[in-house]
Amino acid sequence: MKRILITNDDGFEADGLAALIEAVRPLGHVTVVAPASEKSACGHSLTLTRPLRFISIDDDFYKLDDGTPSDCIYLSLHSIFEGRKPDLVISGINRGSNMGEDITYSGTASAAMEATLHGIPAFAISQVLQGDEWGKKHDYELARQAAHTIAKKLLSGAFPLTDRRFLNVNVPSIKPEMCQGYAVTKAGYRYYGNDAHRHTNPRGEEYYWLGLHPLQWEPDELSDFDAIQANKISLTPIKMDMTCHDSIKNLQSWVDEI
Repeated sequence: MKRILITNDDGFEADGLAALIEAVRPLGHVTVVAPASEKSACGHSLTLTRPLRFISIDDDFYKLDDGTPSDCIYLSLHSIFEGRKPDLVISGINRGSNMGEDITYSGTASAAMEATLHGIPAFAISQVLQGDEWGKKHDYELARQAAHTIAKKLLSGAFPLTDRRFLNVNVPSIKPEMCQGYAVTKAGYRYYGNDAHRHTNPRGEEYYWLGLHPLQWEPDELSDFDAIQANKISLTPIKMDMTCHDSIKNLQSWVDEI
């Protein structure tokens, strides 16, 4: 039986995590290790300054006390899966998109990154939300179907990417019958602003609360943003090598002049 390891960055009680478990449970033996609390936008961080412990929630379902998504994968491989790696790691279903440069912030994507460092096929899957959708309960039906379809194909054949690469999947917020299929995309160019809100507490102390940026991007028919706008499920191959290879020659010329 295939072995599947699942995590997320929204926490072990997240509706998206429950939807993902339901989606892939028919495909193999599922083990869940998720953060005890929400760890959105924590990036590819590991916890080095305090001890961590697994807390059993159910059979093969654990929360990692104050751990990050990367912690969940790293520690699972060195304890629960000691001696045999899982066949597939899935991170999600995230509440909110992970497109463009947001991948660098994403705890969801970072869990898939951690899996690739250990030679395990992985994908991250996120449900795009916009505007007032953030305040509503979501059924994740299309994302659930996509997770099942992608996981089934990955488990039944070869991983379509080479070493140290993972799939980043984003799903439009539409009903399944409105979906226009899958699109292979690149990470788009997102526009960023500053949405920090300044407040004052009852003691007169100033504090800030970071808000949500609207999804605005440089139009490009090959980007993940444009695929979502076209009601398609975006599949973006992501690699760990962040070297800017096309700048090496120019940088060498610059260094030679020092």
